[in-house]
Amino acid sequence: MFKEILNDAAQKFGVALDDVQLERFEIFYKLIVEWNAKINLTAIVDEKDFAVKHVIDSLSVWDENKFDAVKNLCDVGTGAGFPAVPLKIFKPHLEITLIDSLTKRVEFLKKVTAALELDAVTCLHGRAEDLAHDKNLREHFDLVTARAVARLNVLAEYCLPFTKIGGTFAAMKGKIFREEIDEAQKAIKILGGGNVTFTEKNLPDLPDVRAVIYVDKKKSTQKNFPRRAGTPSKNPLS
Repeated sequence: MFKEILNDAAQKFGVALDDVQLERFEIFYKLIVEWNAKINLTAIVDEKDFAVKHVIDSLSVWDENKFDAVKNLCDVGTGAGFPAVPLKIFKPHLEITLIDSLTKRVEFLKKVTAALELDAVTCLHGRAEDLAHDKNLREHFDLVTARAVARLNVLAEYCLPFTKIGGTFAAMKGKIFREEIDEAQKAIKILGGGNVTFTEKNLPDLPDVRAVIYVDKKKSTQKNFPRRAGTPSKNPLS
C-alpha cells in the first residue's frame, strides 16, 4: 500500500520513481516505524503523511538544472536520514555523508544503509562544529543539506564550512523563510556564501508553502568558523 501511496504523490509532484526506488522507500519506511519504538525518529508515521512530508519533501531539494554536476552530498543534522537518504535512493550516483550528534540515530542510519544495499554512504557521529574542522570534510562537498535543524543564520555556520567553493548549501524551510533569509545575510557573507536564491514548494495535498533556500559558496570560510560547539546557536552571527 505504501508504494502505491508514494507513487501517486510522486506523480502529482512531477517526479518519476521506478520499482526499485519504490521498494527501497517502502523498506526505509518500515525500518523507521520499527525503530521508532526504540528511539525517537519522527512523529510522522502515517503512510500518506510519511510519503508526502518526508519523502517528497526531501526530493523537493533536488534541482536538475543546478545540480547536474553534483557528485557528493553532506547532510548536517540528518536525524532519521532526511533529506539525504531519499535523495540517495532517487539519485544513486551520489556519494553521501550523514552527520548526526546522537549515537543511536547513527546506528539506525547504518542499519538503513545495509538494508537498502546503498553504496558510497558514510555515517558520522559528531557535532557539525567539530567535524567541519576535519581536513577530510572541510570544504569537500558539492552539496550540503539541512532540514529543520536551526534558523538560517545558525545553519549557515554549520553548513557552509563543509561546502566547497563553487558548491551549494541547501536549507529546507517553512513559511517564514523570507524573514530567515534577511536575518542571515550578514552571516552568509562572513562565512563565504555568495548568491542566495529560493524556490517555493507546494507538496501534494498540503496547503502550506515551503521553500528550499540555495546559498552558493563563493569563497573559503575563515578558519575560525564554525565556532566551538554550542556557540553558533547561543550567539548567532548577525
